[in-house]
Amino acid sequence: MASCLGFYVESNTIKYAKVSKEHEKIKVEFFGVKFYDNLEKAINQIIEETYSYKTLISINLSEEIYNYFDMFAMLTNKDLSKAVKTEFEIYCNDQGYNPNVFETRYVVSKNPEDKDTLKIIHIAANKIELTKKMQVLEKYKLTNIVPISMTIANLIETKPKENYLIVNIEDNTTVTIILDENVYDIKKIEEGSQDFLRKINVKENSLAKAYEICKNTTIYTLEGRNLQETEIGYLEDIMPTLYAIVENVRKIINESEERITKVYLTGTAALINNIDLYFQEYLTEIECEILKPYFINPTQDISIQDYIEVNSAISLALTGVGEGIQGINFKKLSFKEKISDWLMIDINSDKDKKGKIETSSWLKNDLGEKLDKIETNLLRTAVGLIIFFSIYSCFVVLLQNQMKQKKQQAQESINHINTQIQLADNDKTKINSRTNHYIERVQNLQDLNDRITDASKTRDAIPNLLNRIMYIIPENVQITSIQNMTGTHVAIEAQSNRYEQLGMFKAKLDTEMFLTNVSSTSGIKENSVIKVTIEGDLP
Repeated sequence: MASCLGFYVESNTIKYAKVSKEHEKIKVEFFGVKFYDNLEKAINQIIEETYSYKTLISINLSEEIYNYFDMFAMLTNKDLSKAVKTEFEIYCNDQGYNPNVFETRYVVSKNPEDKDTLKIIHIAANKIELTKKMQVLEKYKLTNIVPISMTIANLIETKPKENYLIVNIEDNTTVTIILDENVYDIKKIEEGSQDFLRKINVKENSLAKAYEICKNTTIYTLEGRNLQETEIGYLEDIMPTLYAIVENVRKIINESEERITKVYLTGTAALINNIDLYFQEYLTEIECEILKPYFINPTQDISIQDYIEVNSAISLALTGVGEGIQGINFKKLSFKEKISDWLMIDINSDKDKKGKIETSSWLKNDLGEKLDKIETNLLRTAVGLIIFFSIYSCFVVLLQNQMKQKKQQAQESINHINTQIQLADNDKTKINSRTNHYIERVQNLQDLNDRITDASKTRDAIPNLLNRIMYIIPENVQITSIQNMTGTHVAIEAQSNRYEQLGMFKAKLDTEMFLTNVSSTSGIKENSVIKVTIEGDLP
């Protein structure tokens, strides 16, 4: 039975889950959340509590960099690897980075827009940060350091031709886009649960209490948002962050050329009651739901919400037992670990006086004695493998010779084609030199026309907007200032003695399309008057 302990580590929080797998049955044995000041000490406590001294450990990558490259689908694995390396070196050169500072991995995905190309998701991590993670867990069996954006997909059962978004709202937010059962894109959103947890922590002076407050907070739907000030609680700290996240998610969906079927919500923010209903109000045409691990059946003792709380850790542990995307592990196994895992032989690094490596005790004890049945089978297997690799090596040599001939023929064709391309490029250069002058003149005329159009459009914008607003402005709301900032962008300063009246005014400006891209400040309360600034663009 395979078993793995997953650690999802953030600035002051560790989410952990120990997962075992026997055949196709997956079970979560231990899980929880721990707040820490000393990371190494907290990990030691978790390993002791979960009896995981010899258990495989999987931990999340942090501060990784994502890049995307398009490659020709007919490239061999070797050529593809070289091409990806070259693209990353070009990126590092443009950014002023040293490529040797990074450890890299990449995932190959189908490109739905072009069947002749592959989309490469390239992931780079700083080697120094990787070393720090390995040092913290050097006493234990750390086998996986993987990006959470990839492993979180382990928790859902995908269907062919279906497209999903997994919005993982932890300290920072990652959006994993899955198209037709393939992870296709990763988007990072700067806003995350750390934004409102820090605000609540300042008030309560306890991160653990701030975490519990979020779990007990309820977001009210449109019908129930006319709240008294005493009922608002910590929503004024939480809602601006959630609004920013849902706006970014809506933008990602709108920019996607493939129709998104479902949006899954997970992470710390997913524990807030009714967050799925809140997202559903903005993403009206797409089903939104909390991500529940597909293999979990809640019991009387443990609710499904307890599992959802540690989704990130469960997904990391699943990678350790062989689930999900392979080849994205940033932890390199040492030679000793490979020998131990593959041949199950313990090789001690100490040498005897003659300088020979000391072998395992079971091998010493059996020298000179008759082989038992197990040892005989192992010996037969070893001989069979030697014969197999000998035949395989001969086949590879023959194949390489044939490939060398084909490559030579292909190179000759490429040289001829390159010559023709060069001639075509020369003709193109001549044509471009004559057309640039005309393009510049057309652009100047277009710019002049745009300035005239913008001036006409915004001349009466503010008076018309005020004329319309007078029919929808709530009774207790006063507009103290309105100005046209730039182009069609306007800023309205309003005040009232009630939060909900200001919220209703902002909502009407948004829902009734008086303005688009509406946003507002959280509000400043002076005496009994609350002042906010609402910004948006004229439609």
